[in-house]
Amino acid sequence: MNGKRKVLLVATLDSKEIETAFIRERLEENDLEVYLLDASIRLTIEGGAHIGPDQIAAAAGTTMPEIRALNHEGKCMALMIQGAITCAHELDDRAGFSGIIAAGGSGGTTLGAAVMRTFPFGLPKVLISTMASGMTKPFVGTKDILMLNAVCDVAGLNTVTRRVFENGALALAGMAKGYRPLETSGKPVVAMSTLSTTDKCCNRVRAALEQAGSEVMVFHSQGTGGVAMDETVREQDVSLVIDLSLIEVGDYLAQGLYDGGPDRCKAALEKGVPTIFVPGNIDFLVDGPIEGARVRFPGRRYHIHNASVTAVRADADDFKRLAEHMAGLIREAKGPVAFFVPLLGFSAHDSEQGHLHDPSLPPVFAEHLKKVIPEGVPVIVLPYHINDEQFADALIEQARVFAGTAAPPA
Repeated sequence: MNGKRKVLLVATLDSKEIETAFIRERLEENDLEVYLLDASIRLTIEGGAHIGPDQIAAAAGTTMPEIRALNHEGKCMALMIQGAITCAHELDDRAGFSGIIAAGGSGGTTLGAAVMRTFPFGLPKVLISTMASGMTKPFVGTKDILMLNAVCDVAGLNTVTRRVFENGALALAGMAKGYRPLETSGKPVVAMSTLSTTDKCCNRVRAALEQAGSEVMVFHSQGTGGVAMDETVREQDVSLVIDLSLIEVGDYLAQGLYDGGPDRCKAALEKGVPTIFVPGNIDFLVDGPIEGARVRFPGRRYHIHNASVTAVRADADDFKRLAEHMAGLIREAKGPVAFFVPLLGFSAHDSEQGHLHDPSLPPVFAEHLKKVIPEGVPVIVLPYHINDEQFADALIEQARVFAGTAAPPA
């Protein structure tokens, strides 16, 4: 035991040998022990790698000649990723990593990110990538991956790439040296979703629950936040879910920008975690720049949030479709569920001071939800706006009921 922190360097030496050697040297200069995983496909570079292509192929149940014979980069990469993940975790079991780093273009980014996403939250992960200034969601997903824009291609060493590679190595070194495995607080965990347009409600509920002794994890429901919340519910001991923002469900049904996918909201229901649903932010759908939003959602009302994001007013059909979808999910619930509906508006946009207010629509959602919700699931309709203190207080009281600290109302 030399006492050095151990990190994993994911690379493809057949195309990035020089760049990998440079990053490895910078890591070692900063007193890290580097384990190299080489997932090269085209040819095997002998020496230097703790895990080479042949081991990775074997872990995927095949051989390198068989992989190369596929003559299809996507299929080859899929097998190498499968094997690399297995090998990386086996090596972690033996060595105990304090961080992971990778560098590459679209292929190296896909490989490195796939490996990183299988490691736990909190373990430092640095991905130097030509894709970092583009659409990063497919690579980062719901994980805490730090992406660093390569600026130049990851192709040789020059004034720019030396600095970027060194900065990435220094970032990992700093994090790895301070890394400590995640420790739980020992408090009951409450998972909560929100957007800035429901923050007043969220903040009041969070403060009350924290004062009562819970740890509250708030997730930003912009397409991956709610998905991350669902993953947390699956992986951790969560005592209560308050799904205050269902925009990811609305955008899934309408193919909006904040689409949370078909499994959004299922985790707590399948696991039996007590859940409070609120139709926060379903009054609008999210699209990109206004020009495209007008084409995709013609004849609606629009609010330009910024140059890249447009809020599009949801209509009665959107509300009914979402109510039916939620009722279908709740029908499979294994634990207690309550659904709270604020009749005076579902977000800051849907208020007298907002840009998309329509007081006729919340009652449409409430009435349709009552018709389709499974029998025995309470729908509590209140004459407040979602950001009114009285509405937040009603959620707090329901949280106490689910926690067993108060008797249900008569």
